[in-house]
Amino acid sequence: MTVERVFDELGHFNRFQACLYFAAVFQAIACGIHYLASVFLVEAPNFVCSVPGNITDVLYGNLTGSSLEEILPVFKSATGPLVVRTAEGEQWELSRCRCALRINPTDFTYDFDGNKTVKACGGNFVYDKTEVHQSIVTDWDLVCEKEWLAKLCQPTFMLGVLIGALVFGDVADRVGRVRILMFTSLCQFGLGVAVAFSGNYYFFVVLRFLLAMVSSGYLVVVFVYVTEFTGIKVRTWTSMHVHAAFAVGIMVVALTGYLVRVWWIYQIILSICTSPFLLFCWKFPETPFYLMAKGRYKETQTLLDAIARFNGLECRLKAEELLEPEERENGRALLEQEGEERPSQTEKKLSILDLFGSWRMAGRTCTVWAIWFIGSLGYYVFSLGSVNLGGNQYINLFLAGAVEFPSYLVGCFAMDRIGRKKTCAPALLLAGVACMLIIVVPGDIQALAIALSMIGKFAIAIAFGLIYLYTCELYPTIIRSLAVGSGSMMCRVGSVVAPFCVYLADVWIYLPQLIVGILAFIIGVLTLLLPETLGKPLTTTLEEAEALGRKKKDGLEMNQHEAKA
Repeated sequence: MTVERVFDELGHFNRFQACLYFAAVFQAIACGIHYLASVFLVEAPNFVCSVPGNITDVLYGNLTGSSLEEILPVFKSATGPLVVRTAEGEQWELSRCRCALRINPTDFTYDFDGNKTVKACGGNFVYDKTEVHQSIVTDWDLVCEKEWLAKLCQPTFMLGVLIGALVFGDVADRVGRVRILMFTSLCQFGLGVAVAFSGNYYFFVVLRFLLAMVSSGYLVVVFVYVTEFTGIKVRTWTSMHVHAAFAVGIMVVALTGYLVRVWWIYQIILSICTSPFLLFCWKFPETPFYLMAKGRYKETQTLLDAIARFNGLECRLKAEELLEPEERENGRALLEQEGEERPSQTEKKLSILDLFGSWRMAGRTCTVWAIWFIGSLGYYVFSLGSVNLGGNQYINLFLAGAVEFPSYLVGCFAMDRIGRKKTCAPALLLAGVACMLIIVVPGDIQALAIALSMIGKFAIAIAFGLIYLYTCELYPTIIRSLAVGSGSMMCRVGSVVAPFCVYLADVWIYLPQLIVGILAFIIGVLTLLLPETLGKPLTTTLEEAEALGRKKKDGLEMNQHEAKA
């Protein structure tokens, strides 16, 4: 099938494609928003135990005050407790998860050598509200023995992303791209607003899980959608800059988090940012690649005529001309059939096993999955860790999103000039180098640590950005959404692992960087074994995809034979 001829005749990125592209990418901002929203949703401010009675005096080292709110902004649990005196004359030593009542104190001093009665907080805490006015942590007291519930929010969300990537990628190959785009975008809005009104932690987690599934589904399918609607001359730029919309979402999260410190208002604002998309997504057409793959030639012809009219061109292209010569006779017959049953091959049940149809295809799939995994793992280790680098956490997160823009520009230029795999492999190696340098740089040089983290994010974003397009080009139309969906599933495995990887810093502060660095080096080398797709048209059948690998192998064997001669 030569569906790529559509773009030669009607334009690779003319008015019709441009309108569809920017509309579809606009909604992708919501994906970036919801993926990183939990950074401030589950933010835990400084806190200590609360005590019965009214507090009249507070001591913390050499500092004194009349209320906990005065001292909490400078309190550090590692340096000692807060000492308070109540109106009843009781003296308490307060830490984060326990408190101690002094027995028969004589003077109100910071140091006390007498007997104490130690007990747990019992769910009563006082929070520092200078930075975080209200989060789910403060609303539901997700601290101390419940701290693990707060830490579970992001992995649970990413688990939903994993399942959504696989489910919606497969469903999009069966029912079409447009139906999935409409369904997931509507659910993103509805579930996003519903999260703000969740009454308890468990309802919050369930709603966020469902939100993760539909956000992942939209992101997976929109990459396939824009790829199948743009020509090969601009496909690198159009696919890479879907990620730019995701980066805009991260920056929106940082900006909104800075301006709005109440979590449910923050969540509502984030959810309605892209709501205008709902007004026109129902007008989206199905892609010509999907229509041809399903044998819907009359609809393909109608779409071609509509594209030509919108672009101000005369459509001389016929749907049957997009078929190979041996297919055209059957194609013409299908054009004359109305309401008749399609050939059995167009309704073949597809499964993930089709990605392992041969040894060559299996090796390709495993390598592609590995790139998806390390791309996601590194991406979220750098992103989630940005708020812990020191300095202003909102600026750090904003920079973590902004640094992606130059990475996609560099990635696009490199992909078009030296190829996909020769861009991906060095990017992974650079990310590995950045991880190793963070390990050896002294921790007190804060600015250098932030700079190296941004370099690592820059490099991993290149590999993470191009793998979507690379996957689309390596697989045929009939399993393209499934390939991207399953790859995105492996990507989300990495994103589920990423929060736990960040938690490994409690074992050794540089263990997360060591893990990402080693994996980036290994997978960077494996990337060189993949075939190059630069300048190749999208394949439609499994046989054409296999031929891409055979052509590379035959070329290598021919070169070896000539060298021997």
